[in-house]
Amino acid sequence: MPLYARAFGAVLASTLFAASAYAADLTVGLSTPITSLDPHFHNLTPNNSLGRHVFETLVKTDEAQRMQPGLAESWKALNDLEWEFKLRRGVKFHNGQEFTADDVIATFKRVPNVPNSPASFAFFVRPIVDIQTPDKYTLRFKTDKPHPLLPNDMTSIMIVPKSVADTAKTEDFNSGKAMIGTGSYRYAEYVAGDRVVLKRNDAYYGAKPAWDNVRFRMIPSAPARVAALLAGDVQMIEGVPTADIAQLSKDKRVAVSSAVSNRIIYLHMDSSRDKNSPFVTSTDGKPLEANPLRDPRVRQAISKMIDRDAIVSRIMEGQGVAAGQLLPEQFFGTSKTLKPDKYDPAAAKKLLAEAGYPNGFGLTLHAPNNRYINDAAVAQAVAQFLSRNGIPTKLETMPSNVFFSRGSKLEFSFLLAGWGAETGETSSPLRALLATFDQKQGLGTANRGRFSDAGVDALLTQALTTIDDTKRGIMLARASEKAVGEMMGLVPLHYEVSTWATRQGMTYKARADQNTYAFEVRPGK
Repeated sequence: MPLYARAFGAVLASTLFAASAYAADLTVGLSTPITSLDPHFHNLTPNNSLGRHVFETLVKTDEAQRMQPGLAESWKALNDLEWEFKLRRGVKFHNGQEFTADDVIATFKRVPNVPNSPASFAFFVRPIVDIQTPDKYTLRFKTDKPHPLLPNDMTSIMIVPKSVADTAKTEDFNSGKAMIGTGSYRYAEYVAGDRVVLKRNDAYYGAKPAWDNVRFRMIPSAPARVAALLAGDVQMIEGVPTADIAQLSKDKRVAVSSAVSNRIIYLHMDSSRDKNSPFVTSTDGKPLEANPLRDPRVRQAISKMIDRDAIVSRIMEGQGVAAGQLLPEQFFGTSKTLKPDKYDPAAAKKLLAEAGYPNGFGLTLHAPNNRYINDAAVAQAVAQFLSRNGIPTKLETMPSNVFFSRGSKLEFSFLLAGWGAETGETSSPLRALLATFDQKQGLGTANRGRFSDAGVDALLTQALTTIDDTKRGIMLARASEKAVGEMMGLVPLHYEVSTWATRQGMTYKARADQNTYAFEVRPGK
């Protein structure tokens, strides 16, 4: 029985949900722990979401990922290789220093040089080969090739003061020493694995948020988050458990908001190592020298062994959409021809036989257990589907911080992960997940299967330098069709539907990017 149903009777008699004027404090229950406060260390949604309270980007996005002015008031292309950004005047960092073009330049220099980054932000700045500053409020970015997505990329880089960018290490952010931004909130406290506390920046140049103090509590347990909401310990939660959404939606004292997200849940496979891929075995568990995952037919067979509709309806309880490509069709650069693979064990068995594995082989699926909606349960379902269809699959789940660290070191052969497109279009997952890994160019930064195909790289490169939106969209779709439809560089499972719940009298617009922003929580109806 869902926790909500168990707790409802006790809460019904209470007055915790009575309509009243809220205090100026807000407590939010987060579904995933914050792993670092360094805004350039790990391109991870929970970290990015928290960071944007303290730091800001040149370009912002609304709940539908439409671009809006941020620290840049305006931008325009001067020619195919140059973009001009006009910065806001009179903006101050939390330490009183004025925000200028020098801070942007220093930030961009820092981004690709953060040590030990599990998923770097480097590919957002790599296209820039030169920056000119006609004055301290104007930036002119020069690229070596046409780069029409530069404004989109600017939504992902949080700006820090030059004094911080030049010297600060990741541990300086985690200690609070370097937590100096221009955002609507100031840093107050960080206890790893437990909480982050922020105080309103009353000197903020923009609209002031409603809350004087915000406490983000990390509550990975879904039942515990609902319990905290019902008990009044928090006033808002993200990642509402799928089992409780229907009942919470009926309660007049709770507001629930949902949206189809830009996040795909997918399977990455070791496409790189010829031999001795870790955790790949014969069906009786003995080490297997050859790596069957390098064969696209094997990867396609794995895709056809998975019943996505069953996962969406049973595991996700309808709070997901079966996926056949990197983003839902309403996003830019998606394909009209790629559809989710149907569950077809017979076709999968035929493909395995064609690839030389008529009797299958063994795998271990590694997955986080506190990062995505029902992630451990989804991974368990995938392992069961494969096991019953000829690929005996063990399952090992772990906390997300351990999972990403090990996965980035290529310790796994077969893993479940997710990707949210920060830029709101298809080049984001293509660049991060399926482009050939190239640290210098900032490509394949989250390509933990090391998939590589020259044809896909060529299509992506061409798309990224195509100014015409229509033509670029067609090229991105074609790159997806080749990388996913033909090569199965990763196996798409589903897109998450994200849900938030707030106490009575508070509202929050569900966001496609899954970010939880305290400054967008509105008191009153």
